[in-house]
Amino acid sequence: MRVGWLAGGPGWVLGVALQLQQPALWPWWVYAWVLCAGVFLALVSRRAGRARGVVLAFLAGGLIGFGLTGARAAHFASHALDPALQGVDIELVGRVAALPQRTAQGERFDLVVESATRAGQAVTVPERIQLGWTSGWGAAAEGPLWELASRGPTVRAGDRWRFTVRLRSPHGLSNPHGFDREHWLWERGIQATGHVKSGPRDPAPEHLGSTWHHPLEAIRQRVSERIDERVDDPRAAGVLAALVVGDQSAIDRDDWALFRTTGVAHLMSISGLHVTMFAWLATALLAWGWRRLAPVWPQALLAVPVPVVAGWGGVALAATYALFSGWGVPAQRTVIMLAVVVGLRLGVRHWPWPVVWLLAMSAVLLLDPWALMQPGFWLSFVAVGILFATDPGRTQRPSGGGVLGRAGRSVAGLVREQGVVTIALAPLTLLLFGQFSVVGLLANLAAIPVVTLLITPLAMLGVALPPLWDVAAWVVQAMASGLQWMGQAAWAAVFRPAAPWPLALAAVAGGALLVLRLPWVVRSAGLLLLAPVLLYAPPRPAPGQFELLALDVGQGSAVLVRTAGHSLLFDTGPRFGPDSDAGERVVLPLLRALGERLDAVVVSHRDSDHAGGAGAVRAAHPRARWLSSFSADAPERCVAGQRWSWDGVDFEVLRPLPDDYGPEGEGLLSSNAMSCVLRVASARHSAWLGGDIDAAREVQLALARPDDRATVLLAPHHGSLTSSSPVLLNTLQPRWVLVQSGYRNRFGHPAPAVLERYRQRGVRWVNSPDCGAATWRSAEPEVVHCHREEHRRYWHHAGAGQAAGLSAGGAPPPARTPVSTSPRSAP
Repeated sequence: MRVGWLAGGPGWVLGVALQLQQPALWPWWVYAWVLCAGVFLALVSRRAGRARGVVLAFLAGGLIGFGLTGARAAHFASHALDPALQGVDIELVGRVAALPQRTAQGERFDLVVESATRAGQAVTVPERIQLGWTSGWGAAAEGPLWELASRGPTVRAGDRWRFTVRLRSPHGLSNPHGFDREHWLWERGIQATGHVKSGPRDPAPEHLGSTWHHPLEAIRQRVSERIDERVDDPRAAGVLAALVVGDQSAIDRDDWALFRTTGVAHLMSISGLHVTMFAWLATALLAWGWRRLAPVWPQALLAVPVPVVAGWGGVALAATYALFSGWGVPAQRTVIMLAVVVGLRLGVRHWPWPVVWLLAMSAVLLLDPWALMQPGFWLSFVAVGILFATDPGRTQRPSGGGVLGRAGRSVAGLVREQGVVTIALAPLTLLLFGQFSVVGLLANLAAIPVVTLLITPLAMLGVALPPLWDVAAWVVQAMASGLQWMGQAAWAAVFRPAAPWPLALAAVAGGALLVLRLPWVVRSAGLLLLAPVLLYAPPRPAPGQFELLALDVGQGSAVLVRTAGHSLLFDTGPRFGPDSDAGERVVLPLLRALGERLDAVVVSHRDSDHAGGAGAVRAAHPRARWLSSFSADAPERCVAGQRWSWDGVDFEVLRPLPDDYGPEGEGLLSSNAMSCVLRVASARHSAWLGGDIDAAREVQLALARPDDRATVLLAPHHGSLTSSSPVLLNTLQPRWVLVQSGYRNRFGHPAPAVLERYRQRGVRWVNSPDCGAATWRSAEPEVVHCHREEHRRYWHHAGAGQAAGLSAGGAPPPARTPVSTSPRSAP
């Protein structure tokens, strides 16, 4: 093997990584030229000298990786949904293509489209889309509208259906340190999402029969259903489904929180350890079975030796198991590495571990370049690389000692490997998830043998012998009890703010340095590299200044106000469903990433789009002061006249008035009219936060406080026609309006008439579907930072209202400031 060719691997990975940073795609022919240039350099490197060949091979790998990834992305993007087809009725005929996910609202599934028509005319839609099918509305005396009936539709992988649907381009929330749903959809090959129309006035969905397409997914679904039917305990059923068919959605979010706290979350999905164990068992059984053929069919053993059958058969069965379990990145990496190792052993060859490691990484990125953006990719490859680098080697391993000696060495090896991985991955875990499990080493030492040697084999054998699932469920329950005991301590997990990437990379290098087989003097330098991350604190506003961060929570509201030493949350975001809310999914991860402990929370009113995340936030920040317009406790009610000052910044509650409450503290006005209104002011600038206050209350406030001004205004009621009255705008004279609304929401927020009022007054505005999380600082009042724009990648949604144009007042918008210039059309 020529050394020059080895340089092409790192170049390939770097080229893919660089292409994934592009905010927008180039034309496909540009990538074609880049790819051709890479191939040309690769050919030239073969005739070059050693040093020059290494450089040329590295550059060739980078150009090929960049060009090939870009060409694939450009081809995929060319089949995007036509914007004209968003929000209109389309009749689709297609096949269910993947394991459907059951939710409290119904089902969500991927559909491969066979035909699409609109008003009888054929239209072109993306080949693969994701649909949601709600199960019908429940009759609840009170509560949010999404409360659903217990029974709903059932779709099966491989079935053909005719649906009437409404589609839209992929769009997700865009927040600092938040989940990138648009990347997740892109990687899965989904270019449109939507919902099945199944109301009383809609054409009924029609089942057109079953097909032989997607047989593996159909089997996975059947096994998942059998586990659910057999096992009564939801936690145990979820873990078994995750280990057998890779259905991680079957595990409840509270259980995921427990597994993350105790550091065993990696065991609850199909990891490299599970695939390796399966391959080892398959290899042993194949070798045993093939040897039994010797007396009956000796020619078979002479034609195909036992090592070949056992080795390649084990790899094939491991690949089948990996495919059956969802083909995640850890499974891909393990199968590729197993194939390389088997090939080398059968060929009586030995490659250095960095070559095998890099070859597996390059192969995974060839199959799926966008996997490079997955946390699991880095955790998987870094863990394996560390184990390779710290392996003392076979020559240093003692032999003999009998069964007890081998068992003792195995236990010692497990403790050593788990300790190495725990220490080495701690900085990377902090970087990716903002937390590290203190009890992770102990929990893994107990859980790895249990999950690997008991639960997983029993769960897999239960496919043939279902009673074994009962035994596996009992073991899961026992293990969960132990994990619950470990995770209940307040110090079980450490949360640290997200550090800048240079410090984070240094910390990852420090963690690796601590476990490498080097002198302790050298290893101790790893502590110096770790210290900056452990001591890092995100920058805060200067004394006398404040910062406003309007989170992207969809159709709802949540605003974080930060001063030099305090923080306040205004509203907690919407409730997405019975088991999901913005407090848990958006607000708390952001607060942890910023290292925030809330001093106060103001929930403007009781509507679920403003108070939906209150429970999760209150549980995580029990010491914060709470104010709302619907609290039963008098000290927690927001009443006009309440004032306080933090770090030179004044906070004042403007509404509700004391007369708006009844004798028992109940609100005497409608929920929207009872909204708490908060004014935040520094020496020169102020912000006005008003919940869903209506125009009548706006006018009252404007007339009562005619001298009030606001540099930035949170659009009342998400830009509804019932708010943002001319009187309020004329009084406050805001420079900026921050609109928090959902993408293509059914209310049409923000209303075009309201946006016209902003334009007429020269008020600049941003809308969360286009801007993502919006940050405004009193120290730079003319700039609003849009997270979606500043962290844009080519797979992200590009809204029609984005800011390349002029501000409403006719002046060019400030740098880094997307300014909406046209209203988003209603769905």
